[in-house]
Amino acid sequence: MAKYLDPNATLTFRKVFCEQKDLLRSFLNAVLPLKNDNEIKSLEYIAPEMVPENPAKKYSMVDVRCTDNNNRQFIVEMQMYWTAGFVQREFFNTPKKIFRPLEEKDGYDELRQVYCVSIINDIAFPNLKDEFYHRYVPANIEHPENTIKGFETIFLELPKFRPSSVSDKKMMVLWLRFLTEINEQTKEIPAEMMENEYISKAVGIVEQSAYTDAQRMAYDKFWDKIVSERTLMKGYFRQGHAEGHAKGRAEGRAEGRAEGLAEGRVEGLAEGEKKGRKEQTYEITKKLIEMHLPMDSIIQATGLSKDEITSLM
Repeated sequence: MAKYLDPNATLTFRKVFCEQKDLLRSFLNAVLPLKNDNEIKSLEYIAPEMVPENPAKKYSMVDVRCTDNNNRQFIVEMQMYWTAGFVQREFFNTPKKIFRPLEEKDGYDELRQVYCVSIINDIAFPNLKDEFYHRYVPANIEHPENTIKGFETIFLELPKFRPSSVSDKKMMVLWLRFLTEINEQTKEIPAEMMENEYISKAVGIVEQSAYTDAQRMAYDKFWDKIVSERTLMKGYFRQGHAEGHAKGRAEGRAEGRAEGLAEGRVEGLAEGEKKGRKEQTYEITKKLIEMHLPMDSIIQATGLSKDEITSLM
């Protein structure tokens, strides 16, 4: 029997960060781009969103209203991603979070800073091979030094994290080691982690002995869904890409040979590839529809319009 449960599962993650304010405060102070005199001194939980049935979808893990050492207030939303395909949605959804804290009586001058911390259990930025910490703010394309203040999105790619890649933030290293090194195969926790009061407390929370049989069943069900959904998503894209590529090349060659001219052959290959890619996109879209993904997610993933997607239903 495993001694520890993986802290990335919904059940364990919520027990650590949604029920323990001191642990969440420590984690946010470690990963947010805050100066020492602006660290969070207190926080208040905001009612979380409902977790969807499909855990591979993006969902809010915890929302909090924070107050720093200078009594500045700001909002933080933290969530977990299990597929990289939903990352683009965060750029669309983040601006809307700025307005959520407003009451009807408030004006635009009452808008608070919003941080969105997205923990990704997948490779979302393959071109940035050695970077796991990504910080995004809206900027002027021509003058990137000019940014719009109000919200920032932080992406943490857990598969890329290595302790040696962080030299100046010990607490960030400890928390990310907690999320990446502890699972059901863990037998002993390194001494340097247990020496920290916050990490030691978090480790105690994910000990299997602290969970009932019903909670363990829910934990196992969560992982079954994660494995199934990730396997299906990757399989659909691989199959669609292979079929579309093969069909496109075959059609392109056939059309090119029929014309018997070099120019016709090039045009035929290009047209065939185009048709193949479109066929591939349609096949993938049909699979995503079968998975009951939200319309906006399918639009983001495929680039098709709402009308095109509706016609495939």
